[in-house]
Amino acid sequence: MDITSSWEGGYRCRVRVRDFEIIADQPAEYSGTDAGPTPTELFLSSLAVCFTMAVHHVFRKRGVNLPDLAVHVHAEYEGLRFGRIRVEVQSSHPKGEIEALMDRIISYCYVSNTLRHPPDVEFVVGDASLTHRPAPPD
Repeated sequence: MDITSSWEGGYRCRVRVRDFEIIADQPAEYSGTDAGPTPTELFLSSLAVCFTMAVHHVFRKRGVNLPDLAVHVHAEYEGLRFGRIRVEVQSSHPKGEIEALMDRIISYCYVSNTLRHPPDVEFVVGDASLTHRPAPPD
């Protein structure tokens, strides 16, 4: 899987994912134009969405249609990172049944597995030339 973010001026970036586009930006109080969610909001959204899909997947495989489902993610900053992240499953389905499957659910969530077992991350400067696109006005 490969994802590329393209800078569009200021703090605004565009990410193309298959046939979709995501705009990321910073709020105006941080010199952005508030054109989209911040990178940390996208990061936490990825965790919430992936975990929601994992819950649904585990119950679907058991032939159970959940009546409702939401996943709330709360994160606390610790300097320039999150020091604590809490993932809470919310549903009117019996709590004990969800708790009993939590290890299985976690095992299906790529994002939480990546956070719990961090990969090696390499940062490099590439050699590719970029096609110049003018930045949008701020």
